[in-house]
Amino acid sequence: MGLRELKKQQTRQLIADTAWRLFADRGFDRVTVAEVAREAQVAEATVFNYFPTKEDLFYHRLEAFEAELVEAVAAREVGEPALAAVRRYLLASDGLLAQVEAGDAGALQRLRTVNRVIAASPALQARERQAMARSTDRLAELLAAEAGAADDVTARAAASALLGVQRALVDHVRRRVLDDDEPARLAADVRDLGRRAFALLEQGLGDYAAKPPA
Repeated sequence: MGLRELKKQQTRQLIADTAWRLFADRGFDRVTVAEVAREAQVAEATVFNYFPTKEDLFYHRLEAFEAELVEAVAAREVGEPALAAVRRYLLASDGLLAQVEAGDAGALQRLRTVNRVIAASPALQARERQAMARSTDRLAELLAAEAGAADDVTARAAASALLGVQRALVDHVRRRVLDDDEPARLAADVRDLGRRAFALLEQGLGDYAAKPPA
């Protein structure tokens, strides 16, 4: 890496770290891009050069997870179902949950902060939904292309169901973290819930939620 690229990388990291500190302290909606720029001692235009929107300052790392999930499906072995690839990727993730499970207090604090800031910000929640919709579109396009693009409705239904597991797990984690509900068990519980959700999809919904007698 050349000196110029190294300097650009350092500037980007400085801006991201500064924004994270301000968001964690005051909440996303109460911090402006101008304040991030001032605190990082760069021009506001410089911030936008690296992060086109304010939401990018917060989500630039988190959105990579969903992009990598779609890429993991694309890279699966010939003959392997998409469900197996999504399940393997989600349940084998070594992110913050795994660090919390290993007893990393810093990771637990970061997990709590991330979810607290998102829960308090309608703008971040909207961006989260947009990111999920974009990932669903990408996965649906991939599955439709693999099937010869003959059945895009089935591909979209499958993509929505598969990424719906991720969405459900994210919501479960957020509720548990904000409730401070046994964080040490969270990773194991998420793996168990994920396995059960994928088993349901694997078996099909034909017999699921049949209405019981009154």
